Amino acid sequence: MPSSAVSLKNLLRRFRRHHRGSAAVEFALVAPVFFALLFAIVEVALMFFASQVLETVTQASARYLLTGQAQSGSLTQAQFKTYVCSQIPALFTCANLKVNVQSYPAFGSISNTSVFDGNGNFTGATNYCPGNGGDTVFVQLSYQWPLFVTGLGFNMSNPGTTKKWLTATAAFQNEPFSAPASGC
Repeated sequence: MPSSAVSLKNLLRRFRRHHRGSAAVEFALVAPVFFALLFAIVEVALMFFASQVLETVTQASARYLLTGQAQSGSLTQAQFKTYVCSQIPALFTCANLKVNVQSYPAFGSISNTSVFDGNGNFTGATNYCPGNGGDTVFVQLSYQWPLFVTGLGFNMSNPGTTKKWLTATAAFQNEPFSAPASGC
């Protein structure tokens, strides 16, 4: 047997028996997948938390309309959005929040359609018609939430973007309050 074959055989035997550094190699192989999964879990949890905060703010804002406080104060669309933004913690940027308030004659006539198109652009309404006492009202808050772990094969964004539209809605019948009639 040539000496080069013997030395290669001895080298392979020594390499197979020597285990120092194997943990580092194994970690280098597993680490990218582990960290990608960890970041994806954190991002999903943060998005669900933000969605729940938006739901809570929607309910609080709807109650402000339901009880007639907004109508009694003759709030304009900008003033109502300012009120909604005062309810939101630092998690959101108020400028990116879309507020839609519409009144309907009955619950069956409420139209709840998608707020974005196939390219991820906002197509929802931003009306402000809080209604009068006894009217059926629909409140919808929408926010485009940024996503960061979209390039790793885990993508829950809207088509064409790296963001996800979070939307919260509330439908209710106003209490029978007496306030100036809203002209909508």
